[in-house]
Amino acid sequence: MTFRARIGIAALAAVPIAVLVLFFLYPVSGMVGRGLWPDGKFQPGAVLSVLARDRVHRVLWFTVWSAGAATVLSVVLGVPVAFVLHRLRFPGIGLLRSLVVLPFVLPTVVVGVAFRHLIAPSGPLGGLHLDGTAVAIVAALVFFNVSVVVRTVGAFWEGLDPRAEEAAATLGAGPFRVFTTVTLPGLLPGIVSAATVVFLFCSTAFGVVLTMGGLRYANVETEIYLLTTQELDLSGAAALSLLQLVVIVVLLAFSARTRRAPAVARATVRARRPRGRDAGLLLWTGAVVAFLLAPLASLVLASVHGSAGWSLDHYRALETTGQGNALLVPVTTALWTSLRIAVVAAALALVLGCAVAFLVSRRWRTPVGRRLSATFDGAFMLPLGVSAVTLGFGFLITLDHPPLDLRASPMLVPIAQAMVALPLVVRTVAPVLLSIDERQREAAASLGAGPLRVLLAVDLPVAWRALLAATGFAFAVSLGEFGATSFLARDDNPTLPVVIYQLISHPGEVNFAMAMAASVVLAGATAVVMLLVERLRIGSVGAF
Repeated sequence: MTFRARIGIAALAAVPIAVLVLFFLYPVSGMVGRGLWPDGKFQPGAVLSVLARDRVHRVLWFTVWSAGAATVLSVVLGVPVAFVLHRLRFPGIGLLRSLVVLPFVLPTVVVGVAFRHLIAPSGPLGGLHLDGTAVAIVAALVFFNVSVVVRTVGAFWEGLDPRAEEAAATLGAGPFRVFTTVTLPGLLPGIVSAATVVFLFCSTAFGVVLTMGGLRYANVETEIYLLTTQELDLSGAAALSLLQLVVIVVLLAFSARTRRAPAVARATVRARRPRGRDAGLLLWTGAVVAFLLAPLASLVLASVHGSAGWSLDHYRALETTGQGNALLVPVTTALWTSLRIAVVAAALALVLGCAVAFLVSRRWRTPVGRRLSATFDGAFMLPLGVSAVTLGFGFLITLDHPPLDLRASPMLVPIAQAMVALPLVVRTVAPVLLSIDERQREAAASLGAGPLRVLLAVDLPVAWRALLAATGFAFAVSLGEFGATSFLARDDNPTLPVVIYQLISHPGEVNFAMAMAASVVLAGATAVVMLLVERLRIGSVGAF
């Protein structure tokens, strides 16, 4: 590599590194510092004193057992669906895949509102008396994370060499014996990886627990939020954030290690048509899809039905500030604010993510280069290992004084949302760039093409679908982001998820009806984006 090329790579890496340091490492270190140096002096005992509180014990226990239960249920529901959607072929399978992946990218407040209406005493499932229970929270967490299991395990299932299964069947093994002795060991790394990521997502769930848990149930995420915004206990919040950060980093490292675990030989497997013995799995998949559609269907129907019958009154009310002036701005204003912020955040995440993906997808010839590339890649996965609430809290306590006083900056929220979406962009684009044959780039360069011309002539034609998918994912994530935004958005310039939470936090039938209508609008916008992304057939949910 020439000296000029090295300078170019260093300059390309400098920008995302600077952004990572300023808008991730600095806020997170400020959060850690607030927990360990509460009064300007190093006091590790302050963290231990917070962890010794009885309420913190209850919060930690609820976080662990609810995330564990949701993880087990997600795996049990998702593994059979993964087989149907990734090993079978039948009309409508593309639509089913879209329906299964949609819940993962829905805004958390939308899911909270949908489940609250579904299980409310006056709701379709009110007779089950699940309103305000931990069972409802676990069900909502499963709703979110089934798609993670389906995508991750499905990718492993597609790559299993069918010859091993066929050989076992030829030797007289029945379907159950073949599955337990051949298929399951090959799927195990994918199942463990999926379960680890699902537990991580469930243990850091924020919007669902905040909207459905009320005053009775809280996990670490919502406790950090309450300590910061209501009790002004920043040291306590920082201590919990520090604990959460350590646990999440360990889980991410474990997940990465399971993905590197050896598996059986892999090959590209063609999907087959369903057989008679697949009837049970098809029925199971139908039941899971019904479970995923029920809250959304209930929400849509409730948004167009009121005391006077079927009407669009709830949607017309979105131009107001709600019952008792619950809001400072109309919901429609918040919607346009969310769209503008999402465009900016998606653009930032795409530019930074593409630069990172380009660098980590290069085939470095020296061990030092490969180690630096792996370190660089891991560094930009760190935002995935820190919850959005922790990141927003870090922004709140560090970017409020010179030289980085961004409290009044309109870029504060887009930057935070871009950091949340950045790992998703990298994991969508990098595998596609890595799949390009390096000889094509070398051939173009030998014909006199410069680095930019090689990028446009070789990389772009292969990666453009991934770039569009990454843009869609980043836009959808930003549109529904609630954790960091809840700390940073001003009351006079809120985003739509923040407004929805404000509406359900204020009493009044009109306010909750408006929240349902606003949730449908937000879910619809997210769904349109994700359906377009799914048509590109670029998977990313299981990439982590």
